[in-house]
Amino acid sequence: MNVSKILCVARNYADHAKEMGTAVPTEPIFFLKPTTALLPTGGTILLPPQSKRVEVETELAVILGTGGREVPADKAMTLVGGYSVFFDITARDLQAKAREDGSPWTASKGFDTFAPMSEPVPPEHVSDPHALGIRLKVNGIVRQDSNTRQMIFRIPHLIEAASQIMTLEAGDVIATGTPAGVWPIVPGDRLEADIARVGILRCTVAARNR
Repeated sequence: MNVSKILCVARNYADHAKEMGTAVPTEPIFFLKPTTALLPTGGTILLPPQSKRVEVETELAVILGTGGREVPADKAMTLVGGYSVFFDITARDLQAKAREDGSPWTASKGFDTFAPMSEPVPPEHVSDPHALGIRLKVNGIVRQDSNTRQMIFRIPHLIEAASQIMTLEAGDVIATGTPAGVWPIVPGDRLEADIARVGILRCTVAARNR
């Protein structure tokens, strides 16, 4: 899959905003991950030595089949070319320090292997992307268990809002945010996320050598 850019949505579930101790947003908040963070079809997440606490967040990803600029919400779903299970891997301690300093989050989100995603499924496999069970197991124990109906901003709104900022392109990935239950990961962990009708994403975790 040829990915153009990875656009992520922060705090798009109210329960996740609460567990992070942050306000529920009134408009979508976007940030970017580099395409070098991509880990197609799963694999091994490498934990960087710069961080002491890395966490996994499970998300529904939207893959765009076509692009556009200033796309109205009522036309937005025509851009969707597929869906995938996505892990937004975050170096939480680096993110917390960046917030304290008023600095960007790029380092905490952008390490290599910090964007695993499953093989995409076509949109016709998913009749309603806003009614999908989303669950994460870490070493066989359920850590996240929610439903995409809990999204604050739905996919048409996200596409409309993003396209007001930047031109969207075919191959763009929009990770739609995570529910509560983000979990710290350590070397040796086995991660398995399941989103109904979208697929399963499996990863292992290892330390990255300097």
